Amino acid sequence: MSAGIVMDSNKKPQQGIVLTPEQKKRQRERSIAIAVALGILVILFFAVTLVKGPAVLHRPI
Repeated sequence: MSAGIVMDSNKKPQQGIVLTPEQKKRQRERSIAIAVALGILVILFFAVTLVKGPAVLHRPI
């Protein structure tokens, strides 16, 4: 017999962690908050780049 794992076809696969509706709601709210924060950060970086203008590309080496 090999050293691999033997699968039993009679056992059901485990479902893992099952979240309650309240936990799902909070997880979704956290995900939305992270997405909004990331979007604001991208917009901030873009705005700073526009304010600095093309001078950013012409700097001494």
